[in-house]
Amino acid sequence: MTYTFRKLNQKEAEEIAYTWHYEGDYSFYDMEADEEDLEEFLDEEKRGDNTYAVFNDEELVGFFSWTYKGEEAYISLGLRPDRTGRGEGRTFLDACLVFLNASVVTLDVAAFNKRAIRLYENAGFQEIYRFPQKTNGGTYSFVHMRKITS
Repeated sequence: MTYTFRKLNQKEAEEIAYTWHYEGDYSFYDMEADEEDLEEFLDEEKRGDNTYAVFNDEELVGFFSWTYKGEEAYISLGLRPDRTGRGEGRTFLDACLVFLNASVVTLDVAAFNKRAIRLYENAGFQEIYRFPQKTNGGTYSFVHMRKITS
């Protein structure tokens, strides 16, 4: 599978925000589940220059963004709901990491998301700590993970 990355435009942001709906517990990741996240994702200025749409053969299949905190790149990514749970996650994650090309990468993942945590661990991320975070109308446990690539 070959992925291409292009800066996320407004049409793509709206498509992701309003039409990507995950099943069951994973609906936690729907953009509309948290007003603050939705507002940030839909505002081009707040998204900045480091949020990309990810395509496979011109089909929008994911998004990828990052910010730097010192030398660490903090990433956020999402795979289109109909493509999750099919074994594509690792290929998608690896493509994002190659595109980014950072020596230290961190991310936060909801602690209930065992599937994603296993994916990240298999890709070389290690749990650093857990923390509570207010989001989606409640407080949830998250796992902060780090991968050192060089």
